[in-house]
Amino acid sequence: MTITRVRRVSAIAAVTLLSAVAPVFAQTAPSLGSAESYAVLGGSTVTNTGTSTITGNIGVSPGSSVTGFPPGVVVSGTVHSADASAAGAQAAVTTAFNALGAQPVTQDLSGTNLGGLTLTPGVYVFSSSAQLTGALTLNALGNPAAVFIFRTGSTLTTASGSSVVMIGGGSPCNVYWQIGSSATLGTTTAFAGNILALTSITLNTAATILNGRALARNGAVTLDTNTISARNCSASIAVPALSEWAAILLAVLLAAAGAIALSRRTAA
Repeated sequence: MTITRVRRVSAIAAVTLLSAVAPVFAQTAPSLGSAESYAVLGGSTVTNTGTSTITGNIGVSPGSSVTGFPPGVVVSGTVHSADASAAGAQAAVTTAFNALGAQPVTQDLSGTNLGGLTLTPGVYVFSSSAQLTGALTLNALGNPAAVFIFRTGSTLTTASGSSVVMIGGGSPCNVYWQIGSSATLGTTTAFAGNILALTSITLNTAATILNGRALARNGAVTLDTNTISARNCSASIAVPALSEWAAILLAVLLAAAGAIALSRRTAA
């Protein structure tokens, strides 16, 4: 065997070995388009009870009813009721919902409770409903762009105190839940990711989505003293400008310099 042939065979073997051991991330995050700035989006109504805090836009379309703000608080966002922005966001959610449904399946978890599982990036499906009792751990395997997709034929329900935990350097913003009907998060659930539900989404008392969104296509989003933040998942949500931070830093430095100068003068 010639040296050239040996090198070629060795290269092929190396590529084959790398393909066998390296993680493959075939699934892709869908574009949310004009829905990116929305933390909450309903199809019929958005209803809030208690002191919910929503970071990002709130919208409803084609319905027009948004109630409970105040006492709910909207941070870095606006309420859009049956306007062009909300309608455009709904169209974008529909496109993203369909894109999630078209991706090849990694594993069928029908009949399996998500609680206690540790999953790597992939597309996980349930023929009907999905349950989460306890903690679901998502291991990104060191890839900050790793994508996790969950698809249910009907509902998603979490028990009280359940959680979704990200490890391995991943981002909860790259977790997507395509729900065939409705999603219900139990009390004090610490959830992560973007819920795109065909019908409705209900967050029971003190359930949170700290990195993600609640986007319902046709039905209601019902809130009760919840925290939902899409800030870390959207470049469209306003954050303090650099000039503002620079002004704050300058003020602090000037105050410190003044204090030092005063102390020296007093000592003299």
